[in-house]
Amino acid sequence: QKLHISEPSNAYDFGQIINAVNTNKDKAACADLLTITNPKKLPMLLSNKLEGEILLIFIQSLKYYVLGSDPGLVYQHLFYLSKAERFKVVLALLSKNEKEQVQQLFDLLTENQNDQYSLEDLESLKKVYEL
Repeated sequence: QKLHISEPSNAYDFGQIINAVNTNKDKAACADLLTITNPKKLPMLLSNKLEGEILLIFIQSLKYYVLGSDPGLVYQHLFYLSKAERFKVVLALLSKNEKEQVQQLFDLLTENQNDQYSLEDLESLKKVYEL
């Protein structure tokens, strides 16, 4: 059954939705969540709950469902995701394969570059993601 996603107003609600999305590995629902969530609010909504699994489902959802229609939104989410608590820790724990998935998303952003971000912006964000 499809998860009904509405905009979370606080970290608790966001956490509940993320848990449901993650349990079902529902990338489409995760993409819906990321599409209606203001990227600037991501660090606050994630609070201290960022995990590798969450980072990966975000990366996959952005890649498969959001990139085609809104590369600018993907860039914004990656940018604010990097401001989240525990980001550096989670990044350090990613496997080689997981890092490659992140790299692929950045490659696609380069190919789909639009006026919402420059290639310089993208290069500096890649450094933050240690790519």
